Amino acid sequence: MAVINKYYKRAIEDVVVRSFKNNKVVSILGARQVGKSTLVENLFPRMERASLKTAFMINQAKSNPDSFIRGLSIPAFIDEAQRAPEIFGSIQEVVDNNAFYSQFILSGSNKQKIDKKIRESLAGRTSIIEIDGLSMREIFGVEFHEHFIPTKEYLDKRKKYLKEYKDIWFYIHRGSYPELYDNPDKDWEEFYSSYVQTYIEKDVLTDTRIKDITAFIRFLTSCAARTGDILNYANIANDVGVSPVTIKEWISILVETNIIYLLQPYYNSHLNRAIKSPKLYFRDTGLAAYLAGWLTKDQLERGARNGFFFETFVVNELIKSFVNEGKDYSKRVFYYNGKDKTRRKKDKDGNVTEISIESEIDFIIEEDGVLYPIEIKKKDIPTADDASAFDVLDKDINKKRGMGVIFSSNPNKAYLRDNLVCLPIEYI
Repeated sequence: MAVINKYYKRAIEDVVVRSFKNNKVVSILGARQVGKSTLVENLFPRMERASLKTAFMINQAKSNPDSFIRGLSIPAFIDEAQRAPEIFGSIQEVVDNNAFYSQFILSGSNKQKIDKKIRESLAGRTSIIEIDGLSMREIFGVEFHEHFIPTKEYLDKRKKYLKEYKDIWFYIHRGSYPELYDNPDKDWEEFYSSYVQTYIEKDVLTDTRIKDITAFIRFLTSCAARTGDILNYANIANDVGVSPVTIKEWISILVETNIIYLLQPYYNSHLNRAIKSPKLYFRDTGLAAYLAGWLTKDQLERGARNGFFFETFVVNELIKSFVNEGKDYSKRVFYYNGKDKTRRKKDKDGNVTEISIESEIDFIIEEDGVLYPIEIKKKDIPTADDASAFDVLDKDINKKRGMGVIFSSNPNKAYLRDNLVCLPIEYI
């Protein structure tokens, strides 16, 4: 018989406890089924919980929000709070009339709706915390909670906590939703089929911006097949059969509901030939694999998109290292693609000209005025040539270039140059 309801200790637990202690309200945001409710219930098992997941409870909260809120014993946890936006004003009144901290924890899977109500009613009264699916650190019980940054100090500390991540494509294909690890016998295809159906029913059908559900499902599939690609609204529109304007609206819905993440491009006045469109990443590689039709681990690992899925997985792990430390990563991580890099070319008459070369850096971390470039390669034997684009960052005269990294399938750490290190993903 399968063992169920195992709780994976979440790296962000200390952040949640500390924030709740020092704020009147804490808002926890994340996609559905990433473990928001389970986290709160394990940290605060005696706290009263009101779940707005049923039509009855939503109606109760909407029809008489003051009575709904005043009927709760403080401290209280309100799950899926964005489903009844009327309660935010009532929460504001309660917290303003009580001087003490630690009154409410709110959770929500729609970032835009929660953020809007916080700005309107709870600005200055709440701490906002993001939670994502399980990280590899959490799955393997790694008790190291600092965000990735390729400095000598970080690498030396991280080395002490290394655990081998065997069969990495199992985890890329399985995804990061806790239920799939709580119950190892859970059928993968059944889980994601149910997930998509629930997402459509609870999030999509209630959104007035979506008129054609069949087209929206095609849109989900098209986006999943493009994880790791530069976002091109026109190409997706051609696939789906709707206008680019509609695709732009639907992309914003996927962002708001934490299904995808848009990695912004890095550019400035010294890098004026950079592409300025973001890259699209699914936040869960298992969901992307299901939608794109990669139904087994072996199919995904050997498939034509394996490099993009490997990149998506690594990018997600890097972002989770920030999320789980409670760090805002939104203005600290980027990618670069453009033609700012040049090389000298001599013609038959000996005349030398500079020609532009298209180059890309998969991921860039900016911290304390230093840019750390990262390349992500599925191959086993990376070389220094894989990081040939890194020196384009030297054109930014206002920032320094720090240690460069190549993440690959190679299980060994190796310095390819003084400022370039090849790392296995266990170092994230």
